[in-house]
Amino acid sequence: MGAVGRLLTIAISIALVNNMVLARFLGLCPFIGVTKKTSSAVGMGLAVTFVMTLASAVTWLLYVHVLERFGLTEVLRTTSYILVIATLVQFVEMVMRKTTPALYRSLGIYLPLITTNCAVLGVALLNTTDARVPLNFIEATTQGFFGGLGFMIAMLLMSGIREQLEMADVPRPLRGAPIAFICTGLMAIAFMAFAGMVE
Repeated sequence: MGAVGRLLTIAISIALVNNMVLARFLGLCPFIGVTKKTSSAVGMGLAVTFVMTLASAVTWLLYVHVLERFGLTEVLRTTSYILVIATLVQFVEMVMRKTTPALYRSLGIYLPLITTNCAVLGVALLNTTDARVPLNFIEATTQGFFGGLGFMIAMLLMSGIREQLEMADVPRPLRGAPIAFICTGLMAIAFMAFAGMVE
């Protein structure tokens, strides 16, 4: 398989087959919290994609050129990855506050929570220590970008469903988060159809 074929396989695998939200159930807090409106879901999806892509690139460089070289992979891996992610989230937060204050306010507490979003940390770990086959820099960055894109796809699908649910006659005990989790489970079952696409 050529380099382009490998990148395509990585893209399809992380966005659809091994979707962070629907296959690995990572990042459910912002997924459930921000998907009430499509505009918020798009903003959060773009922010997560940006952070995931940059975090993948920076953590891969950190892992290969510092942690692995000095034998610090077990000691400092998670701490250093979270530090990189927190720095990137602060950057995104400052840019959003200046450029799109309405979106910044609508995302509320969920924007700083990207720092502790396990989907972002999960992709960083998948690129380095948890990779079945070692990835190079381009492959790790591609996996980060399409991991974020898969996160955004799941959020957009869920926001569309939740906007429709607002007009539906949902029984009172199931309104809000319970019906959202039921829909997430059904979406996860639907995404299992992609399981045979990539080895």
